[in-house]
Formats: sequence, C-alpha cells, structure tokens
Amino acid sequence: MNPLDHAHNARVDGDRYHQRSMSETIFSSIKRTLGAAVRARSWWLEFREMLLKVTVYNLRRSVRFP
Repeated sequence: MNPLDHAHNARVDGDRYHQRSMSETIFSSIKRTLGAAVRARSWWLEFREMLLKVTVYNLRRSVRFP
C-alpha cells in the first residue's frame, strides 16, 4: 500500500460509508425485483414511477418482516 492509500483510508467516514452501502443495496434490490427501466416520458411521471417503486418495495418488506 502506498502512502496515498493510507491517507485516503484515514479520511473515509465509517458511518457515512455504511449508509451509502445500505442505500446501494436497496437500489440494487429494487432494480432486481421491480425492474431498472423507467417508462415515463416526463420528469414528473418519472418521479411518480420511482416513488411508486420505492413504496412497493417498502410495503413488501413490511409484509415479509413484521
């Protein structure tokens, strides 16, 4: 490992990095189960479609893990 790698590792905030890894896991799960494509054409309909996907994901988790 070179000194730049050590400096980079010292700057990584463990709590924030863990939050990012959790959100990446959720995004991956949503893409895998509900599809990655957004079919809407306008930005508002895209937003609504993504919000619906996240809502469905949360509902499925709440039913599966009471």
